[in-house]
Amino acid sequence: MDEELNAYLAKVRSEHSERVYFFEQGLGAEVHWFFAQGSEALKAELYLPACTSFLIGIEASIRVTMAQIENPIQVTELDPYKILSNKLLLSAHKKGLPVKLLAFQGEDNFIEKITSTAKPSPYAEIVRIRHNLCHGNILEYVNTELGESNTFFTPECCRALALTLLNISKAWAFGLGDFRKKLNSKS
Repeated sequence: MDEELNAYLAKVRSEHSERVYFFEQGLGAEVHWFFAQGSEALKAELYLPACTSFLIGIEASIRVTMAQIENPIQVTELDPYKILSNKLLLSAHKKGLPVKLLAFQGEDNFIEKITSTAKPSPYAEIVRIRHNLCHGNILEYVNTELGESNTFFTPECCRALALTLLNISKAWAFGLGDFRKKLNSKS
């Protein structure tokens, strides 16, 4: 009986810890809800909402943090032209935000991408995926395993991406939270 109770309590603690993870990072309510809702959507196997929530959380966290650096008193609106882009990532990098945490596994040239002056410059993967998904372009996730005449798309085709974005979001939230704590301790 004690083993069952201990297993149950461990499961409850683990679920609670997972549920409050993004709230504990010090990102602010205007940001952490995107990540929390993305996590909930992923648990519910809602892969497209999970992906877009994580992407929007990343974008919002950069935009809000940059606005707070520029105006530490109170941010009342965000510049509508500063969206997730290589340019925004470079600006954030120059301000000390840990944007390298947004690199996908194997994207060793992340900093080179955001600093590139080539026209057109290659997008950082997080930017490319944000642009595609948030504009409805899911073509790269269409399943073609059964041949060209049997292609299909279901939200499950984005399951691996949702899991990747969850892991990136967790690392990003932790790193950005640490950055924000250090920034606030200097004020």
